[in-house]
Amino acid sequence: MKIKRYTGRDMRQAMQKVREDQGPDAVILSSRRSDGMVEIVAAIDYDEALVREAVEPMRLERSPSSGALAIAPLVATAARAEPATPPLRAVRSAAVAQVPLRPTPSVVAPATPVVDTVVATVTPAATVASDVVADVRAPSRPHVDDTRIRNEIGQLRHLLESQLSSLAWNDLDRRQPLRARVLRDLTRFGIEADVANMIVTDLPSDLTSDQSRYLPLGLLSRRLRVNADAADPTGVLALVGATGAGKTTTLAKLAARHVQKHGRQSVALIGTDDYRVGAHDQLMHYGRALGVQTFAATNADELERLLTHLSDRELVLIDTPGMTLRDARLPSVIETLKSNAARVRTSLVLPANLLPAALENSVRAFSELAPTGCILTKLDEAPCSGGALSIALRHGLPLEYVTDGQRVPEDIHFADARRLVCRLADESKGDAPDEHVMAERFGRAMLARS
Repeated sequence: MKIKRYTGRDMRQAMQKVREDQGPDAVILSSRRSDGMVEIVAAIDYDEALVREAVEPMRLERSPSSGALAIAPLVATAARAEPATPPLRAVRSAAVAQVPLRPTPSVVAPATPVVDTVVATVTPAATVASDVVADVRAPSRPHVDDTRIRNEIGQLRHLLESQLSSLAWNDLDRRQPLRARVLRDLTRFGIEADVANMIVTDLPSDLTSDQSRYLPLGLLSRRLRVNADAADPTGVLALVGATGAGKTTTLAKLAARHVQKHGRQSVALIGTDDYRVGAHDQLMHYGRALGVQTFAATNADELERLLTHLSDRELVLIDTPGMTLRDARLPSVIETLKSNAARVRTSLVLPANLLPAALENSVRAFSELAPTGCILTKLDEAPCSGGALSIALRHGLPLEYVTDGQRVPEDIHFADARRLVCRLADESKGDAPDEHVMAERFGRAMLARS
């Protein structure tokens, strides 16, 4: 019989060592906790009759010192014993029948000899609690279990946050119903949550029902900035923006407005879009229709020479390729314009029919150029322009022009904040947003501030 002692931080770790060293047929002779560690004495090829024969004479000695000394003859006798003749399963059954599977430590008094503890806690390793055995038999599962636990914790956290957000929103709706009503209206207008919160903070503490209907729109129009100098632009203006924003058509509309006021000799067009097929041909078409000169520049040096050559023109409009935040060609386009930043002013073209997240990416993509303003395009295609207005307000971009059609130059107008807000209110006649949406948009923000 082979007897060996194993230690571990807990019972599971100690049982793992027993199984790895002696296999599933090992028998637990004793277990105890000492100095924060769990100690197990286990044996293989166990002969119950031999152990009882060796232990029986020592049962009469009850002192702690004699019990400690009794371990030596027990181990020596067991080591000299022949392999057990009865089947190991029978021995296991007998041991299990005589003692409980999980002995309670409190039933062993401190003065009890160690030999008694050994006999009283003989338990086969194969009969340990099912959860411990399962983990010992599957050492590769902890990683899978950790992933599952993390996923479940994440789901519980999301559920808890949703519940708390709903409670926070319901509390605001109950205590300040008029402010909650304003937030609902602004959400219906498509205004982003952070902008809506800014507007609500400007409301008076003694807000009335009539004020809750019209005052938020007035505060929104007051916060929107308008670039008055853009009414009759001069100098060099480059239009930048994402693909499909309507830059080329908007450029043609601006050129046509200037031709009507100052004549065709006062305007020139420059195209820098050599990426999109037919881009320069489209610009040339507009130039011929308006009777103005059109040029092409493929790099910073060519652009600089053209700007020097056209220095006598009142207005030079530059068309740029459409780029996104992740476009690999974006740095070269920005560098071309930045190298001539002393001469060139940029305006960001934002299509109102895009989602606010896409517009946000466009602002970030061209932030290095520090646009002096923005042009809102495709208002006729946007179900709600609140998202575009929110982006302009969030980044402090002054409004310059808005476009609402393809006609040149009829469908371009100088930006008017009050008209835009009134248009926003007229186009947003839908139902109030869902309460779950309101809780997600504003309840979480209230929890973060608390």
